[in-house]
Amino acid sequence: MFTDRTSWEAAVRHLYRDASAYIATGSRRHQYWTLDVLALMARAVPDPRGWARVDDAEKDAEREANPMWPFASHPPEYVAPRLKEIDRDSAENLLLALTEAGCTLDNLRYFDESEDELRAMARTILARYGDEAAYHTNVSKTGSAPGTLDFTLQSLGYSPLSVLMEDCGLVVVSGTEVGLFWTFSD
Repeated sequence: MFTDRTSWEAAVRHLYRDASAYIATGSRRHQYWTLDVLALMARAVPDPRGWARVDDAEKDAEREANPMWPFASHPPEYVAPRLKEIDRDSAENLLLALTEAGCTLDNLRYFDESEDELRAMARTILARYGDEAAYHTNVSKTGSAPGTLDFTLQSLGYSPLSVLMEDCGLVVVSGTEVGLFWTFSD
């Protein structure tokens, strides 16, 4: 599936309109892609295609003292084991669950579009990174099969990477780009 800038940006803006979100993509410069994730968290790299970035914390006063805020400053050795690989279907579900606090697919009821239309938006977002991309998350709603997430589970487990009460996210890693989709709740 191919996506263009207009479609990708429209999907991102629509899905995360009510979330406290940070969404950014950077070039993949390291085989050890966690270094690219940290550069995205630090807002130290531009989008290689010039596509939109969502940064709801951009004007927060805390950012003056800490450009990574609300992310906590961690070394790659801390971050890497907290990002578990998941399959593409789970990544699609996670993109939808990240649209509100709580990381649940119950969030979909707040949209006027059908679930199929919202899933099409999630697929549009993932299409940017190609069919060979890998997906990683700090969310631990572990499904019955390895590498899956089960959003029927009521409990939310995650490995925090921010200074806020809740932060859940998805990292998409392709051969050339790393995408970061993160939402926060305090």
